[in-house]
Amino acid sequence: MSVKVNKVWLISLTLLFLSLIILNNLVRGDWGDITGGFANLLKFWNTELWPPEWSLIFDAQSEPPNCNVEIGFFCSKAYTGMLETLKMAFVATIFGFIGAITLSSFAAKNLVPNYVLVPTRLFMSMTRSLPSIIWAIIFVIVVGIGPLAGVLAMVIYTIGYLGKLQYEEIEGINREPLEAARAMGLNHSEIVSKVVLPESGNTFLSQLLFMFEYNVRHGTVLGLVGAGGIGLHIDRAMELNLYNHVMTYLIVIFIVIVVIDFLSLFIRSFVTDESEVGSPSFLTVLLPASLSQRLFSQKQSED
Repeated sequence: MSVKVNKVWLISLTLLFLSLIILNNLVRGDWGDITGGFANLLKFWNTELWPPEWSLIFDAQSEPPNCNVEIGFFCSKAYTGMLETLKMAFVATIFGFIGAITLSSFAAKNLVPNYVLVPTRLFMSMTRSLPSIIWAIIFVIVVGIGPLAGVLAMVIYTIGYLGKLQYEEIEGINREPLEAARAMGLNHSEIVSKVVLPESGNTFLSQLLFMFEYNVRHGTVLGLVGAGGIGLHIDRAMELNLYNHVMTYLIVIFIVIVVIDFLSLFIRSFVTDESEVGSPSFLTVLLPASLSQRLFSQKQSED
């Protein structure tokens, strides 16, 4: 065991050293921009970013002014923009997940022959070869400025990105259930619904929640090219050099992502079995392995 650990450390340090050499080559040995960068960032923070424009969160400023709610927060630019981004991400994630799980079953080598697998994988590679913001630019040209372009861009990218994770997960499931299903004469769709989904359901749920968070984050960027959401407000603020407004929107995005992360953890707790493995304490994370094992054994005996 210790030999394997030493090999991992050796490989990691070698890759780190190689990365530093490559980085030095990329900056051409001139690290002056980095050494003076923190001072520039601090100056920019004090003069442009802080304090944020809190009225964008708490005051009614939606455009056009069609909000009849008395509480200004629900008519603010930050709320309406973030809500639109969440709607876009939700719709794109659901449609993309359905498309990905359909295609991934035709891209797994343990489910289909090569003449089906290869073109399916090529199509999925094409969909994720371009980042979602490039797809957004394409769909803005096709359907015009607005959230529809952002939704279509995220759907296409989700199919390729999530589909790859899914077919790799499918290829890792146990062989025995698949062989038993084929021996029973089940067709492709029946194998997927009765074997693949039960075997990989928890992982697929984790991937779905991760993809929703991913699309929320990238949905905020798509507005920079006219694809709707809070990114559209960020783009307008940057055009007017209102960087304290940009800071406000970034704070809102950060809070929403943190909330989504905790909600994802809460939802996953219903489908993951953690009863047999105790949660590590703060001390067992920091202490050496021998002391950590002794504390864990003592705790088990007390329980």
